[in-house]
Amino acid sequence: MDRFLALTVFARVVEQGGFTAAAGKLGLSPSAVTKTIARLEDELGTQLFTRTTRRLRATDSGQDFYERCVRILAELEDAEAELTRGAAMPRGRIRAVMPFSFGRVTLMPELPAFFTRHPEISLDLHFSDGPVDLIAEGYDLAVRTGQVSDSRLTTRLLTRGTQVTVAAPRYLDSHGEPQVPEELRGHNCLISRFGPEWGYRGADGRPFTLRVRGNAVINSGDALREAVVAGTGIAQGTYWLYRKDLERGDVRAILTAFELDGAPVSVLYPAQRHVPAKLRALIDFLVQITRHG
Repeated sequence: MDRFLALTVFARVVEQGGFTAAAGKLGLSPSAVTKTIARLEDELGTQLFTRTTRRLRATDSGQDFYERCVRILAELEDAEAELTRGAAMPRGRIRAVMPFSFGRVTLMPELPAFFTRHPEISLDLHFSDGPVDLIAEGYDLAVRTGQVSDSRLTTRLLTRGTQVTVAAPRYLDSHGEPQVPEELRGHNCLISRFGPEWGYRGADGRPFTLRVRGNAVINSGDALREAVVAGTGIAQGTYWLYRKDLERGDVRAILTAFELDGAPVSVLYPAQRHVPAKLRALIDFLVQITRHG
């Protein structure tokens, strides 16, 4: 027997003073109401109503049971309402991991807007450029650069800008601007953790790599950005990493006719049928700031 339905039927019979009136309120047939009350009495082993030809009245035990039913049903309604509000209103803590540079350049400047929009969400942010096992390490969400293949995860592309080659105006004013990739051999190229093989698209449309050299190898994206802005040399990286510097004019894109597509930047989260509202809120925000920021 559906216990919740039985309690609801019982409470309505008491309140309406009869099976037929309760059936009308519940959208059930009078016989269904009568059978439900009979089964409930059998399960409880007690008589809940005294019946006469003219009226129906709860027994003393039935009245006590009714008062408890009212409290139970009210608590269930409150619990359902709270769950509904929780599903609709993004709230709670999100544990997320993302690359250092992405976090600093893309997310950190936008955090005030996120918290203004979602005051009930708190973020536990971690930063790592290395591989992360999202599920084993207990993260709700990750931002990763490059191709990620994991059947346990749902992947949503955030952005896939070009692979840009950049230098500060002061460096270019002092050393000249290379017009073709091969001229990079005469320049100080700052090497990132991805190595000295830089990719370009040739005049025939085919990609090729060029080995460059410089006086510094820098395995931090943030430190590399700062070195380029300071005029130390030329660097290559994804557009999203340098887009703020490009907008401000702190660096300038060069060799744009030879650019390749950059590695995809994606948000990943455990595959699940229903994505929590708090997680959906952060995912949508990341999509917004990477595509329109």
